[in-house]
Amino acid sequence: MNDSVKPQTLEVPLDQAGRRFDQVLAELFPDYSRSRLTAWIKSGDALLDGAPAAPRQILKGGETVSVVAIASQEVPLAPEDIHLDIRYEDADVLVINKPVGLVVHPGAGNPAGTLQNALLHYDAKLVEIPRAGIVHRLDKDTSGLMVVARTLRAHTALVEQLSERAMHRQYEALVMGPMISGGSVDAPIGRHPKDRVKQAVIDEPAGRPAVTHYRVRERFRAHTLVQCNLETGRTHQIRVHMAHIRHPLVADTLYGGGLRLPKGATPELTEVLRAFKRQALHAEKLEFAHPAGGRTISVEAERPDDLAGLIEALRGDTKVNGEADNARSRR
Repeated sequence: MNDSVKPQTLEVPLDQAGRRFDQVLAELFPDYSRSRLTAWIKSGDALLDGAPAAPRQILKGGETVSVVAIASQEVPLAPEDIHLDIRYEDADVLVINKPVGLVVHPGAGNPAGTLQNALLHYDAKLVEIPRAGIVHRLDKDTSGLMVVARTLRAHTALVEQLSERAMHRQYEALVMGPMISGGSVDAPIGRHPKDRVKQAVIDEPAGRPAVTHYRVRERFRAHTLVQCNLETGRTHQIRVHMAHIRHPLVADTLYGGGLRLPKGATPELTEVLRAFKRQALHAEKLEFAHPAGGRTISVEAERPDDLAGLIEALRGDTKVNGEADNARSRR
């Protein structure tokens, strides 16, 4: 056990009963790779009820797991002067509005230029916190709000809120096809059995429980603007769930296929859709209990210019084609 770093400790949820220690650890500490967590189990830097355990040990739920975030990184990190759009800040937390194109963590193909590098430049003390304080992720091409812990106490509290589904995360998504009404998708998600880059709806136990609530905000001829609220936080959850109900996100090449232009689309909409190269998803609201004192912190971020421009083009197309349809009906 490495005594130089304070362990991060969490309780195993009861719904994890029957799963292996290494699998549960990966669920509770998603910011670390499975290979790194398994190595920590074997080295004694990840403990079960304060004692070493085998990676394959079956858990009952309710146990305490502890992980020491060893200072060595999977990818060497260096502070980088990258602009941060900070929407809330105090001694314990930061709330960042992440732009499209910014990778959260260094990794294969992205050794530098990430949010983590930017955070280390902004606050050198974050080197003492696991993943520079990052407790949840957004995909590279998803914009919006993320909370960052600035102390170990805050990190532990925020991870617990995520695990207990107590953090409110609200997204705006533009999806393919006309939706009649809102609803909920309650479908377990796990790694795709054939494509390791993708997630998929998979029956338990391979898939983990995942629930997304959505409601219609605005309808267009061949698209719908929806609000999505996460009850759980699986990788690619909104993207997978919307594709599962046959309304994939616009420009989501991983889950929605290629470009699809509505019949009779205006030149303006055609141009904007061809230029839109990322999934149309924005994390617009984040609400959580402050780690020190428990007061509610609520932060919102306006939709980015590219998504706003696409929505305006859809409105224009709907108006033009609606007027044309009315003219034809009067003949």
